[in-house]
Amino acid sequence: MTAVQIVFTVLLLISSLVLIVSVLLQKGDAEGVGALTGGSNMDSFFGKNKAKTAEGRLAMLTKASAIAFVVLGLVMIFI
Repeated sequence: MTAVQIVFTVLLLISSLVLIVSVLLQKGDAEGVGALTGGSNMDSFFGKNKAKTAEGRLAMLTKASAIAFVVLGLVMIFI
């Protein structure tokens, strides 16, 4: 195993751990069924400013770590 493979393996491990933790910290989407009946709160203050809340930042962290996980996984295939 070369040094490059070790570095990418460690980065893949870190991104997978961040992905697992960020998914487990998120709250469940209990209003998913309510949104089907038109009970959505997208016009509220929290609906418009969701990216500024802790939940919004956690969702962004989840997306970024998922993208990093997939990209690093693909890089590992070609190394």
